[in-house]
Order: sequence, then structure tokens, then C-alpha cells
Amino acid sequence: MMNFILDNKWFILLMLEVLAWASTFFMVFARYRLGSKPLFRIGAILTVLTGVLPQVTLGIVNFIVEKKLDLFTFVIVLLILYGSTLGRKKIKQLDDWAKRKFSKAGPQI
Repeated sequence: MMNFILDNKWFILLMLEVLAWASTFFMVFARYRLGSKPLFRIGAILTVLTGVLPQVTLGIVNFIVEKKLDLFTFVIVLLILYGSTLGRKKIKQLDDWAKRKFSKAGPQI
């Protein structure tokens, strides 16, 4: 299993990133278009479970096995740094856009 994960780490990372963004859009949609706190919370949980946690785990596993800071681990570190700095601003912009876009169309939380 470990060999499969390490052999396909780039593909797995790409799929996790796609899932994380999809769950982020779902979270915003649930909050502003559907006006659903439970669906918003599910979206938030999915974002953490598909984004931060597995990416950090992949980076740690790769670093332990490779015993060096290679390109893959460096990319993971960059993604985490981006998410915790500039990414927060982008998510805020997305949230503001969704609030303007959907506030007339349905209830808000």
C-alpha cells in the first residue's frame, strides 16, 4: 500500500487539491445559496479532510521514506504556506463574492 501511495503521490496530491477546492465551493454554496448551517459545516469538515490533513500526511510520509526534502515535499510545504497566508485572502474574496452573488437569491446564515 505504501508503495502505491508513493508511486502515485503526484496524482493523489492533485486529486486531493481538486477535492479540497470542490468542497470549498460547496461550503460557500451551502452557506449563501442554500442557507444551510449543517451543509456548511459538512463542507468545512470535507475541506479539512481533503485538503490540509491528507496533504500534510503525504508530505510527512514522503519525507520519512525519501529521507530528504525533495520537490514533492517542497510543493506540499508551499501549498500549506500558501493556504495559511495568501490563500486565506483568496478564500475571503471568494466568500465576499458569494455573499454578493447569492444574497439576493436565497436565505443567509
